Amino acid sequence: MSSGETKTDVILIGAGIMSATLGTLLKELVPEWEITVFEKLENAGDESSNEWNNAGTGHAALCELNYTAQKPDGSIDISKAIEINEQFQVSMQFWSYLVNNKLIRNPQDFIMPLPHMSMVQGEQNVAFLKKRFEAMSNNPLFQGMEFSDDPAKLMEWIPLIIQDRPSNEPIAATKIDSGTDVNFGALTRILFDHLKSKNVNMKYKHSVDNIKRASDGSWELKVRNDRGTVERHHAKFVFIGGGGGSLHLLQKSGIPEGKHIGGFPVSGIFMVCKNPDVIAQHHAKVYGKAKLGAPPMSVPHLDTRFIDNKKSLLFGPFAGFSPKFLKTGSMFDLVTSVKPDNLVTMLSAGAKNMSLTKYLIEQVMLSKEKRMEELREFIPNAKIEDWDLVVAGQRVQVIKDTVAGGKGTLQFGTEVITAADGSIAALLGASPGASTAVHVMLQVMNKCFPQHMNEWESKIKEMIPSYGLSLLENPELLQEIHSLTAESLALREKELAYS
Repeated sequence: MSSGETKTDVILIGAGIMSATLGTLLKELVPEWEITVFEKLENAGDESSNEWNNAGTGHAALCELNYTAQKPDGSIDISKAIEINEQFQVSMQFWSYLVNNKLIRNPQDFIMPLPHMSMVQGEQNVAFLKKRFEAMSNNPLFQGMEFSDDPAKLMEWIPLIIQDRPSNEPIAATKIDSGTDVNFGALTRILFDHLKSKNVNMKYKHSVDNIKRASDGSWELKVRNDRGTVERHHAKFVFIGGGGGSLHLLQKSGIPEGKHIGGFPVSGIFMVCKNPDVIAQHHAKVYGKAKLGAPPMSVPHLDTRFIDNKKSLLFGPFAGFSPKFLKTGSMFDLVTSVKPDNLVTMLSAGAKNMSLTKYLIEQVMLSKEKRMEELREFIPNAKIEDWDLVVAGQRVQVIKDTVAGGKGTLQFGTEVITAADGSIAALLGASPGASTAVHVMLQVMNKCFPQHMNEWESKIKEMIPSYGLSLLENPELLQEIHSLTAESLALREKELAYS
């Protein structure tokens, strides 16, 4: 059964944070463009962007130790942390613009101030953290970072972690108060409510079955609704922002840029505290060091979260494995993503990552008691009855052939794949994804709408004052932006209210 065809300027596939961000940017720049969004679930922000499916850290590289590698000479390379911090500042500026222009209200519905901390144990790790602190605290982007290995000071910062801890092992932490907790699920829903008010056509319970080039160069989408009716939709530009589901749709588009790319799914499990007395004793996001052989996205962290305006406490993530590419996906997702053009890439990745496979199998087999043992490295007196397990979202790590890594290299990060003519783009990969959504969508616009970027530039600069500039090289602008975003997003006053 089939219904008529429709034509539109832009189609966004997947109602997650990426499509919400791109749609909002485009509506500000070219309000007359018609935009249609297809989402297979009932609501926006229910898959990878959902607050229970991601860590909501507001990744500004303030506490994630995997962004600051130690070089062979012992020095600390903070270039990745600088890059991610600048990208997060772009998101903060855009959200501030939306609040200041009353396009979205109540920033506390999606962002809260929260100290970001790194914590390590053992002499060697303490020495590493001190070096990292010295390298970062001299940088304007990380101003205000503190370091301590004094148990009394740490007790002040993280009482839940320090109390009842044997005092014989060296322990140290860094703390920076300008961190945030971001509820990306709430932000996604807020942005789509705004887009709906701007006449963006929201189509929930609509699955995109196929994408192909039409004879006029546009894209034709075969879309099935929940009643089984098939619709045909045409657009000049398509953005595939379907989380783990993006890879299959990219492959269906047939663009050469989508060849030789595979995906490897990793799921996550968090422990959630249900004891209000325990939750009240902790007020920070505290990141530790990943275990040997563990992937970067499984760095253990003890996080205060604000979900539905309520304070929560989560620990994790424990890695898991499912062949699904989405939490609501199919058990055949991984198998059906293997094509003749990426077979060798996928096999090479399998051979190279035997330790990762072993690690994932071990993680899947962990009992709740074993998980409690890992939690007790953070909270020595944690009680099993205070904690429940929650399955987080699926992340699909990109596998591709690279010059540095050779065939079948597993990528940890976010990747944008675009057709040579810029008529279609797909977002693949995982963390720091949502936190850098505005930066990533500006990249998409640069690649896909180069002919418009000059005319759009002044409006983009109004939305993102640092656009085209390095904050690191413009410390005065950095100070200005810090003040602006803290005020617009009401971060200062809430800091006092919640501490």
